Amino acid sequence: MNTAATDDSVARLDKWLWAVRIFKTRALATEACRTGHVKINELPAKPGRTVRADELVVVRQGIVMRTLRVIGVPRSRVGAKLVAEFCTDLTPAAEWEKAKEHRVQQLLELDRSGGRPTKRDRRLRDRLFE
Repeated sequence: MNTAATDDSVARLDKWLWAVRIFKTRALATEACRTGHVKINELPAKPGRTVRADELVVVRQGIVMRTLRVIGVPRSRVGAKLVAEFCTDLTPAAEWEKAKEHRVQQLLELDRSGGRPTKRDRRLRDRLFE
């Protein structure tokens, strides 16, 4: 499998987001661009916009704002170990902490109408406080 960068080092934004594993499918990447969750150099970006090396891409995934610097453009989707060759993750640690805290809050909110927690619920809660 040849994962080298293309000769012209440009690609569609939605294809690049999918290729570097930011989104699971290209359709999800396209939808994120259309709804304004993706910006390049502080400007909203459409799915067909070209991505070049040294551009700054900001992607909103849930409550986390991921900041990525484009290093290169892969020919196709790359393995998780090779993603670092094509982008640098500049996301501040505070964003990851915000996501972690949000997950904790969701686990702590119990549905009181459901009665007693299930074995799975108890295990999740125990794992949280390990």
